[in-house]
Order: sequence, then C-alpha cells, then structure tokens
Amino acid sequence: MRVWLACFFVLFALAELFDWLQEFNLPLPIYILGGAFLAVASNYDRIFDSYFADSSIEASLEQPQLDSLTPSTNPISFPIASPVEDAQISQTDDNLAA
Repeated sequence: MRVWLACFFVLFALAELFDWLQEFNLPLPIYILGGAFLAVASNYDRIFDSYFADSSIEASLEQPQLDSLTPSTNPISFPIASPVEDAQISQTDDNLAA
C-alpha cells in the first residue's frame, strides 16, 4: 500500500511540474546564452586543455615515438619530368609537321 501511495504522489508531482513548465517562457537571449554555456561546458576539455597543457610533458611523450622510427636504408627517388621541355618539343614537332 505504501508503494502505491508513493507512486501516486510522485506521479502527481511530476504532472503538476509538467503543467507549470508548459506555461514557463524565457526570452530568446536566455536561450542563446544557455546554448553557448552548454557548448562551452561540453567542449571544456578541448578548449582549456590546450591552454594549460605542460609542454615538457608533451615533449617527453613525443621523444619515444621519434626514437622508435628507424630510417630506411633504401632511398626513394622519383623521376621528375620537365613539362616545359615536353611542351616545347611537342610544339616544335607540330611546327615541323605543318
């Protein structure tokens, strides 16, 4: 019986609160400020951690990553064609053919 009575009072209180909230209106600037506050609060770690981060800790964390990379013994080379010379050769070929 106590559980039924407690559930009745809780549901009654929630229904009255819902009715009161439906009649409650705020001006638009309050909604804008509330949205800005929620945006800052949800991104607090991203915004303020970059300003207060200790650079010595970051440098010590990056050092093992640099040491773990091994340089390659085989160099990579790419052939580079000169587009200006190719264009000049094709133009002279066209002039000779004409």
